[in-house]
Amino acid sequence: MLGFSTYAALLPELRDAWGLSNSQAGIVGGMFFAGYAATVSFWTALTDRTDPRNVYLAGSLIAAAGGAGFGLAASGFVSAVVFQMLLGVGIAATYMPGLRLLSDRISGPHQSRYISFYTSFFGIGIALSLAIAGFIAPAWGWRAAFLVSAVGPLLSGFWVFLVISRTVRQAGAAFSLATLFPVAAWRKVLANRACAGYTFGYTVHCLELFGSRAWVVAFLAFSAGHFGNAFPWNLAAIAAVINLASVPASIVGNEIAVRMGRRRWILIAMLASSLLGLLLGAGAGWHWTVVLGLMLAYSLFIMADSGTLTAGLVAAAPAELRGAALGLYSLLGFGGGMLGPIVFGAALDATGGAQSHLAWVAAYAAIGAGCLAAPLVVRMKRSPR
Repeated sequence: MLGFSTYAALLPELRDAWGLSNSQAGIVGGMFFAGYAATVSFWTALTDRTDPRNVYLAGSLIAAAGGAGFGLAASGFVSAVVFQMLLGVGIAATYMPGLRLLSDRISGPHQSRYISFYTSFFGIGIALSLAIAGFIAPAWGWRAAFLVSAVGPLLSGFWVFLVISRTVRQAGAAFSLATLFPVAAWRKVLANRACAGYTFGYTVHCLELFGSRAWVVAFLAFSAGHFGNAFPWNLAAIAAVINLASVPASIVGNEIAVRMGRRRWILIAMLASSLLGLLLGAGAGWHWTVVLGLMLAYSLFIMADSGTLTAGLVAAAPAELRGAALGLYSLLGFGGGMLGPIVFGAALDATGGAQSHLAWVAAYAAIGAGCLAAPLVVRMKRSPR
């Protein structure tokens, strides 16, 4: 995960150095998720036919190539898009295949808890990615930050391959378009109302989550530059600490959901996150302690339903459709993740640009609209927990 947020940490610098518009800067951020969404169904389907460790190792090598390529050769919009997509392809072959490795080995009443821990470590990886980029770039330049980030996938790939026991799969039929995009299986998944609800909930969740994370350092730079907020630490380090502090929210949220009910907790978390995003955008000019407090609360509630959504899908999906369900879930979720940074940047450009306070409020409103609408959608069409 070390390369996941390197671009986000350096977005203001690279946007200005390459003369990108906010929309272009958002597209570069979103192309990670384009690479992810375009290949995740292939990688996930492959775990049904071969040892998931092989898939994980291949993805780790591709992710390392994306980070190293960005550091060595990126020089503008087009090359940045290519290497961000390559990084997304690599992470696609590690995240859901990693979840498959876990779910194949853990079952019963504690499966939900293990899955919530797994999804929470995604946030730890993001925090480390932000922190490393934030400390290395000022000292050795942004290219060095990308090169160092490429070491992480290499280590993780070989670690998983060597430490986790081999999984034996029976040989299946040759790959086809139906294998890569199992539409028939996806229809069965979506016919299950609980699976459909968790999948579409994850889509709007990811749109807000990754849209906000892609622009978090840029927002802090706006608050510092436009309003003179004297933040006490490196901006990327602040973003890393906030991301790290929000990691337990997914675990705690899942425990609350077990007691309260998944649907009710998901709706509460989504409503709270979207409203806090609006408040954060509006409060960019407030004292830095208030800004950081709002940002922490926002991050906590965005993460609060992450593990619950994933655990809900795993529990709701029939065993024979679990691979297809996870593939569709990840495809649509990270499709939302692809749109998040782009929607944020486009909203900035459409409402006055990155120096307009109103534009930042509009951008947070744009990425939070789906979560804000979730309670209304559920009220109109009731679905099982």
